[in-house]
Amino acid sequence: MPIISAFYGIIIRMYFNDSEQHHAPHFHASYSGSKAVFDLDGNILAGNFPQKQTKYVVAWADIHKDELAALWEIMQTDEEYFKIKGLE
Repeated sequence: MPIISAFYGIIIRMYFNDSEQHHAPHFHASYSGSKAVFDLDGNILAGNFPQKQTKYVVAWADIHKDELAALWEIMQTDEEYFKIKGLE
C-alpha cells in the first residue's frame, strides 16, 4: 500500500483496487500505533484515531478532496499513483 502523504507523524496510505472492503472511496491513516480508515470527507469508517490527529486528517482531506477523489479513481484501475502534499 503506497504512502500518499505524511505530516505531523501521520502516514496516509491508499490501496490499489481497494473498493471491496469499505465500498466507498477511502484512505488509511496511521499514527503512533493507531490506525483508522477515513472516507474522502474525513469521516472515520473503521478503527480508532487520536482526536488531535483526527482533526489534522480531516483538515488535510478537506484541502485535498479533489486530489483524493482523482487518486482513488486512478488507483482502482491502474497501479500508478501520485503523492499529495501534507499539512504545513
